[in-house]
Amino acid sequence: MFTGIIEDLGVVKNLVTDKGNLHITISSKITNELKIDQSVAHNGVCLTVVSKDDDKYVVTAIKETLDKTNIGDLKVGEIVNLERAMKLGDRLDGHIVQGHVDQTAICTNFEEENGSWSYTFKYDEALNNITIEKGSITVNGVSLTVVNSKLNEFSVAIIPYTYKHTMFKNLKKNDKVNLEFDVIGKYVKRLNELRS
Repeated sequence: MFTGIIEDLGVVKNLVTDKGNLHITISSKITNELKIDQSVAHNGVCLTVVSKDDDKYVVTAIKETLDKTNIGDLKVGEIVNLERAMKLGDRLDGHIVQGHVDQTAICTNFEEENGSWSYTFKYDEALNNITIEKGSITVNGVSLTVVNSKLNEFSVAIIPYTYKHTMFKNLKKNDKVNLEFDVIGKYVKRLNELRS
């Protein structure tokens, strides 16, 4: 379980394909605090630490993860948002995030707005995920509030701190991002489907 509050930015140092898996080596300031078998969200994708050495650690993404997220698109030198799993008893500063990406979206627009930034994303409505105005959404692991909620599109407003301390400062038009929709909204939607 995560909160969507990014702890650090990691740098992809190596990518190794092994059958249907991708082994990803990440360099991060939090590496020395990690343990083998620990869950860490990478752009919102929960992956398990399988080895570590000095300031680098390795996680493995399987085919299911590669098919449904932007993890397979990573390149050496690219920056990723990192968050360790939350501790029981800590404040929940973002929202409840599982680290299970529902689908990807494309950044269709971004604009600077006098000290903040607005990003718009379009996603495939055939997968039946929804956003609601002022509801929660996770974009590449970052807990955000939805604005301009539409059938298959929404926007988010990014404050300067988030812009500076996450991968948003590198995000460009047509980039693919990971989306995790609000877990409570997903349960309500599913219950309504079962009643129909």
